Amino acid sequence: MQGQQDKSNVLFYFLLFLPYLCGMIAINDISFYFGSRVMYENASLHIKPKDKIGLIGANGTGKSTLLRLITGEYQPDAGNISKSNDCSLGFLNQDLLSYDTGESILSVAMEAFERQNELQHQIDAILHEMETNYDDKLVEKLGKLQEEFEHLGGYTIQSEAEAILEGLGFTTKDLHRPLREFSGGWRMRVMLAKLLLMKPALLMLDEPTNHLDLPSIQWIEEYLQTYEGAYIVVSHDREFLNNVSKSTVEVSQGRLNVYAGNYSFYLEERALRREIQQGAYENQQQQIRQMERFVERFKAKASKATQAQSRVKALEKMERVDAVEDESATVNFRFTFDQQPGRRLIEMKEVSKSYGDLHLLKNTDAVIEKGDKIALIGANGRGKSTLLRIINGSEKHEGESKLGFNVKLGVYAQHQLEVLNLENTIIDELKEAGTQRSETELRTILGCFLFTGEDVFKKIKVLSGGEKSRVALALTLIGSSNFLLLDEPTNHLDMQSVNILVQALQQYEGSFVVISHDRHFVSQVANKIWWLENQEIKEYLGTYDEFKYWDSQRQKNMIATSQEKKVEAKTTVQPQNNGNNGSAKNGATQNGAEEARKELKKVQKQLEDIETQVATVEKEKKNLENQLSLPEVFKDAKKSANTKEMLKQTAQKLEKLNAEWEKLALLTEDLEAKVR
Repeated sequence: MQGQQDKSNVLFYFLLFLPYLCGMIAINDISFYFGSRVMYENASLHIKPKDKIGLIGANGTGKSTLLRLITGEYQPDAGNISKSNDCSLGFLNQDLLSYDTGESILSVAMEAFERQNELQHQIDAILHEMETNYDDKLVEKLGKLQEEFEHLGGYTIQSEAEAILEGLGFTTKDLHRPLREFSGGWRMRVMLAKLLLMKPALLMLDEPTNHLDLPSIQWIEEYLQTYEGAYIVVSHDREFLNNVSKSTVEVSQGRLNVYAGNYSFYLEERALRREIQQGAYENQQQQIRQMERFVERFKAKASKATQAQSRVKALEKMERVDAVEDESATVNFRFTFDQQPGRRLIEMKEVSKSYGDLHLLKNTDAVIEKGDKIALIGANGRGKSTLLRIINGSEKHEGESKLGFNVKLGVYAQHQLEVLNLENTIIDELKEAGTQRSETELRTILGCFLFTGEDVFKKIKVLSGGEKSRVALALTLIGSSNFLLLDEPTNHLDMQSVNILVQALQQYEGSFVVISHDRHFVSQVANKIWWLENQEIKEYLGTYDEFKYWDSQRQKNMIATSQEKKVEAKTTVQPQNNGNNGSAKNGATQNGAEEARKELKKVQKQLEDIETQVATVEKEKKNLENQLSLPEVFKDAKKSANTKEMLKQTAQKLEKLNAEWEKLALLTEDLEAKVR
């Protein structure tokens, strides 16, 4: 019996410390308060190696706070967070925007390679010393440093940094420009590149898509899908979360609710859980009412007093089931305008726009008609915001851009937040818009934008960025405009607020052009897609989902056409020539083909040898990974460390073999072309 008890105790402690042994993080029953405000109450979460977590919740629920608790910047008021010593953290947050330096963005990104940079400095110093003092000890030391440098991939770190920066939207010319020349959003991309190059065991990204355009979002989706470590991503972009997360953690009412799937799975599972919770709540309420009626009826009767008192105690001890909070918000106000525009809202003819040598538009034409709901998409820097300013008349340009009959413009851009009167209350800010709407109407509108009850009397200066965005959007929509220009309206909005904006724009009877990188938002509101290509405005007549399919087919056709042209160029037949010169050329060609044939046979043999080695090393790697999961290995610190080191060396060996295989494969293709 004692032996069984001992085994139970061992199992209990093993399970308790399992997250620690696995080298990751255990959040155990934490509570955290900002003053009197409860952010977390007995919240728990275990983060395992290779977890891909989407962290969601309304603004202000504590998502960023949780990440700062994990880093140790904040300390929980109760409970604990345990991290193993080898669990490295990388945290992308808004504070990084203040980082400033005159160093190039390539140099800043390469700061991620601390050991490699240190080794490079030492190697350079020794090489400099050897110019005047060639010593055997220096040669030996140089050899060791170079070996470690190569072992750590030092000769490829610059190309790796360049690839990530260019994937995030920087041009090759940009890489050597100082960081301080870039705006906040572009600086954040540099910080993101640096974190990705560090490859921490746990990568934490707080709203990364706020600083990325659509091509960069798609690039980082692909990058994260192959990321070897674990990560937590805070985002309000539904499609992004669906593409990168394998589990979802919802922050709600001070708890961390875990769902074993992406955002779409979360929506389905949450609906089921809420249905079960509501059923349990209603059943319990019925039971409570019955018990209360019994107490009220029999508390004065001596024969039933004991039973009545027993039910009173049972009611006091009962763990209450919470009612399901209705978090859905619907827009129940009609956003109208007082004058109908003509059929054509704007007509642009031969419009050109340049900034020095940067040509954004060149002799382009476009027409926006009544009923058009246009999403303007594409990479940053192509001129999307400039085009909106040309439409609203605030940007000088060449060519003609003319508003149509009775067109009344309403504009929303990020600078709209800066012109709000900070001393005004929310309701006063809307009153000063001069729409002549009653306070009841204005409060109804603010209710649509999640400002209810006493919230409408908050001053603008105490609002968060997302709350200010909602106020500015409400101001734009109540302005009786029949044509709206909206530049990134979903930035800083949580999912509930984005849903409200979707409903408002779906009900809006006017026309609009909206710039957004939120694919879910665009798919819900647009009936036309615009993008800028070859300095022209391009148009697709259809929804975003239809455009995505069309564009994917277009890209495939372009690739196929390009490959066909290459094949045609390779197989072009040389004209016959009966002269000696032609014979000499043919002879030289035959000799070249024969040499290529011999070389091809040699390279193919090397390729086969490499493939055999790769298969062997992959098997070794798999065996080592299996060993790490054995109890007798991970319980023994020395065995575990040795196995991890062997696994690391095997992975590096495999990486080198794969790189060599790629070179030989490319060489084989070239030789095969020569033989043909």
